[in-house]
Amino acid sequence: MPISPEVRERARGFLPAGARIRYIFPASWNESSFFVVTVTDAAVTVLVNRLWSRTRPKGIWGVFPRNVRIGPVDTHLIPTFHLGGSTFEVDDEYVSVINACDAELEGAASLPPDPLPDL
Repeated sequence: MPISPEVRERARGFLPAGARIRYIFPASWNESSFFVVTVTDAAVTVLVNRLWSRTRPKGIWGVFPRNVRIGPVDTHLIPTFHLGGSTFEVDDEYVSVINACDAELEGAASLPPDPLPDL
């Protein structure tokens, strides 16, 4: 399920003024703590939610430079990724978001060639 506009607005309140959210996705830790990961042009900000809430950020858990890789995502059982020394779980539908976020770091070299370059 996509992140709602309300959660996006709540997340913007914790970001620097003028920061544009490029990617945003939910994550959890042991199915008891819930987070919202926001990626801007300058940073990866992990927001912690209120207890047992998935949609109400209450503070910043960690801020990382934008050049940090979030993946690779281990998709063995429950998709997980490691960030800031912790292991987070993520729903299957957000694995592609994490992969796209990391692909941006590698630039055009990581993208497949254009199948129709003449169009």
